[in-house]
Amino acid sequence: MRFRAKIADIGCLNHFTRMINTIAKLTKTCTLRLTVDKLYFILSDKVANGGVGMWCELSQGNFFDEFQMEGVAAEHNEIYLELTPENLSRALKTAQNAKAVKIKLTNKNCPCLTVAVELPSLSSSSRVVTHDIPVGVIPRKLWKDFREPAVPDFDVSIYLPVLKTMKNIVERMKNLSDSIVMEANLNGDMNLKIETELVSVTTHFKELGNPPWVSENGSQGSTQERDPESMVEARIDIKKLLQLLAGQQVNPTKALCNIVSKRIVHFILLHDDVSLQYFIPALA
Repeated sequence: MRFRAKIADIGCLNHFTRMINTIAKLTKTCTLRLTVDKLYFILSDKVANGGVGMWCELSQGNFFDEFQMEGVAAEHNEIYLELTPENLSRALKTAQNAKAVKIKLTNKNCPCLTVAVELPSLSSSSRVVTHDIPVGVIPRKLWKDFREPAVPDFDVSIYLPVLKTMKNIVERMKNLSDSIVMEANLNGDMNLKIETELVSVTTHFKELGNPPWVSENGSQGSTQERDPESMVEARIDIKKLLQLLAGQQVNPTKALCNIVSKRIVHFILLHDDVSLQYFIPALA
């Protein structure tokens, strides 16, 4: 089992760093899945038990100048590692002006991701700062627990407003309540609501648009027969929503959410070579 990669392009390095910073804001620990073509950062908390879920997918060819890996066996050419993304984020902070960054799977008393940051120097020789990040190797018998989650059978799908605007609104609302109601319809309308015994606050968004989800038979499934004006809602933990909005360091080209009535809100953020899915379960 081997893995080594190199980033030499400063633009790619900054983009990769922003992605890792975003993931570090969303979770303390996650699973890093390595394949020949892609990297995946996975959080598979049991959403049914109140935990959030995350699936972040990066195409390695858009970030790395060199990328070599060998999995546990030829027929299972993948590697699964348990990782603390904050540790990787800290290591990359030293790489802001780096000439190159090399990442390698090593064994130094325990399995590590070794990040070697090559910094410019006034002399002919470069300075190299090395970080050893402990990781856990996940055995193959557990890999089935980290498969891509299915898109839920949603009642409404809607594009989100500008995330920064949404974040500013939710930040103010969190001082009033621990939970927030997200509701939307098939006319492109979305509301964010706070309702307590003392106060009721609603922010309305109009004409956001609804993504053209089409199933194999050409219909939109359960959304097809729904009254376009009818609102579908889910009440979620406001801190979990704010964690997603405040953690974004890559401005997505598309952002949308799918709402399963009173059960789950599923967010999808897309940016060229990166996709991030985030699942927040509804509160009882």
